[in-house]
Amino acid sequence: MEDNTLLLGGNGERQIVLDAAMANRHGLITGATGTGKTVTLQVLAESFSRLGVPVFAADIKGDLSGLATAGKPHPKIDERIDHIGIEGHAFEGCPTLFWDLFGDKGHPLRTTVSEMGPLLLASLLELNETQEGILHIAFAVADDEGLLLLDLKDLRAMLNWVADNARELGREYGNISRTSVNAILRRLLVLEESGGEQFFGEPGLHIEHLMQTDFSGRGVISLLDATRLYHSPRIYATFLLWLLSELMEELPERGDAERPRLVFFFDEAHLLFSTAPRALLEKITQVVRLIRSKGVGVFFITQYPNDVPDEVIGQLGNRIQHALRAFTPRDKKAVKVAAETFRPNPAFDTFEAITRLGVGEALVSTLDEKGVPSVVERTLMAPPRSRIGPLSDAERSELRERSPLKGLYEQAIDRESAYERLRKREQELEERRRTELQAEEERRRREKETKAAERRTRGGGRRRQGVLEAMAKSVARSIGSSIGRRIVRGILGSIIGR
Repeated sequence: MEDNTLLLGGNGERQIVLDAAMANRHGLITGATGTGKTVTLQVLAESFSRLGVPVFAADIKGDLSGLATAGKPHPKIDERIDHIGIEGHAFEGCPTLFWDLFGDKGHPLRTTVSEMGPLLLASLLELNETQEGILHIAFAVADDEGLLLLDLKDLRAMLNWVADNARELGREYGNISRTSVNAILRRLLVLEESGGEQFFGEPGLHIEHLMQTDFSGRGVISLLDATRLYHSPRIYATFLLWLLSELMEELPERGDAERPRLVFFFDEAHLLFSTAPRALLEKITQVVRLIRSKGVGVFFITQYPNDVPDEVIGQLGNRIQHALRAFTPRDKKAVKVAAETFRPNPAFDTFEAITRLGVGEALVSTLDEKGVPSVVERTLMAPPRSRIGPLSDAERSELRERSPLKGLYEQAIDRESAYERLRKREQELEERRRTELQAEEERRRREKETKAAERRTRGGGRRRQGVLEAMAKSVARSIGSSIGRRIVRGILGSIIGR
């Protein structure tokens, strides 16, 4: 590595290099399992680090953790150094930070549901078009109401609240089906069981912590331990895509520079594209296209070039192709696609060369200073200066103890968000309902008592009147008897007194 170039390897005649200024034009590393892709990624990562460029990479098998410590001499490595003509190959480690979505082998990595957004979350949950529409409504209502969706319980509470208030919300946001909401809730349960619950929450990742240099000016390599995460491929792919989108949104425009601000390695890239719906694929293409202007270089690593859609592969200017075997018609088609993506070299047949490459060999084409792809070269890749193979648990633990970020992410925070606020609303509503119910019951009780009192009043009057009437009649009879003896009745029988 001289000045602003990265040594990739040599072909016996000359050394093959990558201009760091062209790294933000992205790249593609392909090849069958066991042909050397991981070591190539390791060489690129440590080379960018020595240039002062921070690196982010996912460690699928745990092998990349060896970047943190120095390698050791070996006869095969010495042979390769001599063949390529490398001078001053000092074995050394790189400044490395370890991350882990589950917090077991590195700093926990989290984001919030709001930051993830409905489009990525819909892909993660494998929702259909109708269910995705409901999810968009839930996010829109949360935004309009100022409700934070931090973790999955917030999202679950939001979805239930939207369903419970579907009639009122439907006038402004559209039809909301309880059946669709229930389907989303079931998908959330599946996500929780596969480890997604630990992914969402706070404290969320600060992007600047992925873009650090050490005291000597070397770029810090951030390694995401994906040995466990890889068993949940949708979470793995969605998280890395979210991280790319966050970089694009948060970083200021930079344009072309002497070297990138960050290099991002997306291993097992086929997991991202294999199930991506058309709308999401368009967004991915847009992110890859625009993130270049933010100074971020993205290298996709996968087995076959046709694992990456044409819309994306057209954005990848630097190519490193390890061996592929043409045993089946699908293999032959993949080799043909790989050969056609290179600028031909008249010295050899690209198709045949791909099938005959040995371990540690690759066909390489990089962009020159004008952005023009170079003629493809058959290259023996340079060996890494760091250890080939994983760290022991003790070595990893020691490095984690010395991490400058120790203690910043380990303790989860659960502040007031949609779940707590909606629950508070429900409690207030329930209290208001209880108060109104008690008031109604009290009103009915008083009304009942009033009616009872009126009935008693009317009943008592009649009884008093009956007694008086009886007394009057009795008196009248008595008087009538006395007067009859004294008073003469009138013509009509009425009593005439004197």
